[in-house]
Amino acid sequence: MRRLTLSVLVSCALFIHASGREDARVSEHVTVYQEAGRFGGWPANHGIWSWGNEILVGFSAAYFLWSDRDGHPYDRSKPEEPRLARSLDGGKTWNIEAPPSLLPPEQGGKPATRLKRPIDFTQPGFAMTLRFTDVNQGPSLLFYSYDRGKNWEGAFEFPLLGQPGIAARTDYLVNGQREALVFLTASKTNGREGRPLCARTVDGGLSWEMLSWVAPEPTNGFTIMPSSIRLSPSEILTAVRHEENYRKGPNWIDAYLSRDNGRSWQFLNRAAPDTGARSGNPPSMIRLKDGRVALTYGYRSTPYSIRARLSADGGRTWEEEIMLRDDGAAWDVGYPQTVQRPDDKVITVYYWPRARDKERIIAATIWDPGPARK
Repeated sequence: MRRLTLSVLVSCALFIHASGREDARVSEHVTVYQEAGRFGGWPANHGIWSWGNEILVGFSAAYFLWSDRDGHPYDRSKPEEPRLARSLDGGKTWNIEAPPSLLPPEQGGKPATRLKRPIDFTQPGFAMTLRFTDVNQGPSLLFYSYDRGKNWEGAFEFPLLGQPGIAARTDYLVNGQREALVFLTASKTNGREGRPLCARTVDGGLSWEMLSWVAPEPTNGFTIMPSSIRLSPSEILTAVRHEENYRKGPNWIDAYLSRDNGRSWQFLNRAAPDTGARSGNPPSMIRLKDGRVALTYGYRSTPYSIRARLSADGGRTWEEEIMLRDDGAAWDVGYPQTVQRPDDKVITVYYWPRARDKERIIAATIWDPGPARK
């Protein structure tokens, strides 16, 4: 395990919340990653995995470059380097890792090749991550690990599945030793992102088939970044991010249900009716140990915030919004990843602006979903 120095702060500071809207179920906020001159960003693009109190989450370490233009303030002439943050105590403290085996080819990693040996998705230390190289055209890459993300095999080419482009992010369900479903974003017919789909392998990733479209191709904006959970042997619930209006909104998160293991989908509801301006935010959805569904997301209008909603009926209805924190200094927030700990508390990891014109950090909120309502 490698620690980054140079102003990387790993702390368990409980932040003082200015507005007072933070929900009482929030126990603490934690700094996961902070480094001078760096833009810590977009955990939703990378993935999260947990083994008891051991939690591993990926994110980008871009180079911070302040600009007051309407965009992410990072230097696009320099690489977004992949990082991992690992906690061994349920998310209270974190170590930062930069395994060379996770580097993409353009950053000095191994050239991308076709997978030649099938993956065993049931290995106890298994983790898989899928990464896009271009949000509109792809291609996308696959990496996997059998030792809880310390060493990775890859990069492996992920097929286009007959689409103009595949912008893969990490969202998958394991069905067996050689069978898995992945949920991806394809380019729209005009070549822009995007429309969500479900793909399947039954031979350990040696080949993939497109199983279904999750949602219709949107007329305006995009529908992207699915987050999926299994409700039963045949039912899968997926939440997707929808952009309707970049600058002002509305933007939202929709929920879709499959009753036939991903072969077809029906629209359920607007699980989060408003995720703010600037394209809104992607969902992170998990199934709690008591069977409820927890949905977390960022909100990119004032108050800039991280929020959650719970469902006790498999996403068919949702309880009122939970404010996890709303003290963001700028719209540039969110892209969460969420897991539940053995003690039933939930930890949500996201990127966060402490100051409008300063580096972005990776932060986490530990919160208690409480008992299911009767």
